[in-house]
Amino acid sequence: MKKNFSKFLLLIILTIALIPTLDVDATTSKTVNNQAELKEALNNSSISTIILGSDIETTEKINITREVTIDGANHTIKYVGTFGSSSSSSNTVWGGIYVLQVYKTNATIKNIKLTGGNAGLLINGSTVTFEGIIDVSGNGFGGIELGKGSGVDTAPILILGNNSEIINTTETADKPTLWVPNDTTGAVLEIGNTRFDLARGEELSLNEINELEESIENPETNDPLILNLIFLSVFVILSTYAFNKILNKQ
Repeated sequence: MKKNFSKFLLLIILTIALIPTLDVDATTSKTVNNQAELKEALNNSSISTIILGSDIETTEKINITREVTIDGANHTIKYVGTFGSSSSSSNTVWGGIYVLQVYKTNATIKNIKLTGGNAGLLINGSTVTFEGIIDVSGNGFGGIELGKGSGVDTAPILILGNNSEIINTTETADKPTLWVPNDTTGAVLEIGNTRFDLARGEELSLNEINELEESIENPETNDPLILNLIFLSVFVILSTYAFNKILNKQ
């Protein structure tokens, strides 16, 4: 009887000890469905992954100031506020409104559409990794800015993961998919562990980004040593073929 009671007591103690651990695990991810829930989750440092449970409309720029993963789950964050001192409803009026701003931290953004702002995303002295499909269509001045705001010394870095894809159906010559402002130096685009340093004022269209990706996947064989080896191999093959032809005739 005493042994059974001791086992029962030990089980209770273990259960109580595990409760805090279970609580921590339960709060590492959070599903949000509106602007208030999204901001609340961003302010909760115990949440490492924020998942969109539905499309979200926001009346203000959403700031990310800590390390976190934003999983859009194929949903949209759309800015529906005003722009500039005139409180215009047109996102072609500059008001410094980015749907998301990642400020002096690291973040992962995946499977999401960012639309309705002056731009979809500002990587402000931060490192941001894209996973899945990132859609930055429908913004007034372009898709993604790599910049350094006031008091920021760290270079902005955008990392395109192996399975990432950027979409921008509203790109034009004056609305690039990716750009570096004139006051920023040291911006970096990283694709497949290959680093591309971007100059101040540089703009990249979606086609140019795709061309960089293709150059990583299909590098040109213009190295002189490689070319010499190719020519030598072809010469040996043709010479062997010709020699065999001569022997066969004899």
